[in-house]
Amino acid sequence: MNFGAAGVDAYSAAELEVPLLVAGQVATAIDNALSHEEARSLQQQVTRERDRLRLLLEVNNSVVSNLEFGELFRAVSGTLRQVMECDSVNVSLPDPEHHEFQVYMVDSPAGNGLMREQLRVPMQGSGSELVLESGKPLTWTFPFPGWLDPRAKRIAEIEGFKAICFLPLISQDRVRGILQLNRRTPTPFTDEDLEFLGPIASQVAIAVENALEHRRVTEARERLLEESSYLRDEIRTVHDFEEIVGSSIGLRSVLKQVETVAPTDSTVLIIGETGTGKELVARAIHNLSARSDHILVKLNCAAIPTGLLESELFGHEKGAFTGAIAQKLGRFELAHKGTLFLDEVGDIPLELQPKLLRVLQEKEFERLGSTRTQRVDIRLIAATNRDLAQMVADKQFRSDLYYRLNIFPIGVPALRDRSQDIPMLVRHFVARYAREMNKVIEHIPDEAMETMTRYSWPGNVRELQNFIERAVILSMGKVLRAPPGELDRTATAVSANLNTLEETERSHIRKVLEETNWVVGGRNGAAKRLGLKRTTLIYKMQKLGIAR
Repeated sequence: MNFGAAGVDAYSAAELEVPLLVAGQVATAIDNALSHEEARSLQQQVTRERDRLRLLLEVNNSVVSNLEFGELFRAVSGTLRQVMECDSVNVSLPDPEHHEFQVYMVDSPAGNGLMREQLRVPMQGSGSELVLESGKPLTWTFPFPGWLDPRAKRIAEIEGFKAICFLPLISQDRVRGILQLNRRTPTPFTDEDLEFLGPIASQVAIAVENALEHRRVTEARERLLEESSYLRDEIRTVHDFEEIVGSSIGLRSVLKQVETVAPTDSTVLIIGETGTGKELVARAIHNLSARSDHILVKLNCAAIPTGLLESELFGHEKGAFTGAIAQKLGRFELAHKGTLFLDEVGDIPLELQPKLLRVLQEKEFERLGSTRTQRVDIRLIAATNRDLAQMVADKQFRSDLYYRLNIFPIGVPALRDRSQDIPMLVRHFVARYAREMNKVIEHIPDEAMETMTRYSWPGNVRELQNFIERAVILSMGKVLRAPPGELDRTATAVSANLNTLEETERSHIRKVLEETNWVVGGRNGAAKRLGLKRTTLIYKMQKLGIAR
């Protein structure tokens, strides 16, 4: 069959009409699909940008309205985790003195508990250290660098972190801390993420700076109030002595030791009977030390009820216990940069001694009701009238604390062991109290002075001081009226009491020894029945003259 040109053209058009229609429909469908995908992508991008702008606004508003950094962090951290699709956010602050970072705030809802507030990690071998030094962001993805500190690596492994972003918190051209974002998926943080997080970090840095400054001002104000209150109490307190008085060999030996140890920062243990002037020796050490420009804080551990002693030493937070209506600084914080004098340290209960040992060794502690670690710089002087070594043997005092306190012991002699100082002390106290009472006393009778010199003064210098004050009150003229008969009666009464106590103790020990057939040690021995160690009982038997 012969077809003309027109026939061919017509056929071709007819034959091609269907395929062209199909191709057009396919192209249209493809165009529609691409448009839908683009629209969805565009919608996601708009949503993401909206969320990020909302986060920036939240951070900005929180910085403006909150001085308390914890409130700001809690207000924005949840949104930050959601927008950045991360699982954990935390802020760390550097502690250059101890070469550590302290985790200050944490938001990690599904964490395993290793990443927590107050956590301390070494600076060396950490990403935070690199950011602190460079001032630039840093991102890691798993596997992390081989040189990473083992503790930091263990935390990352247990928490399951696969991608980490470190951001410097820069304020006034200084890196104040590190903002860290952690993901449990290996999705890396992109340059776009870092570009967005830059303004966030800048705002958080302002908040950190405000919070740190606010904390410094608050703590300084509290410290000034506490110091003012403490010094007012000190002014009301009449010191036992105005100065160290005496020239005996024993006293000169004490003063020589004071001169030797004062320039150091070593712990000093002052040992002596009640009333011998242990606090005066402590004050002399402080005054001769490099810390003399700062405060000397004292605490008599025997004068504070056991339940309140921890609060007095370490302070407490508001609401830490019933009656804690406000935050209170303890004596350790009050003595920062200065000297803390703990009198009657042998009366500190066993359960509190580990905390005291920790603050002496690590220079850190926590207030009651707080998880925040406080660091202090103090010089400790302790004093006791008890035999701490024997208390250690009797399991009444921790041996490690005793060794920590007993670095430089100073024994203060009893007044009966330096009787040649008594006339000088008598004249010193007579002049002092006569001046305070507007009296003129020019003569001290020889008989009275001789009686006072012979008297044993079981209450030591404090007893002598009180006796002279009473004598000045009784003196109507220029001659001291010291009633020596009172000393004789006191001496007789004290001697009788001591004899009665010794006899009672001797009788009781002898009775128990006879009941145990004079077996001292062992499960059924006398020491066990008396509640004493075997060595302690043997010492008492020798002292009381008990023999079979």
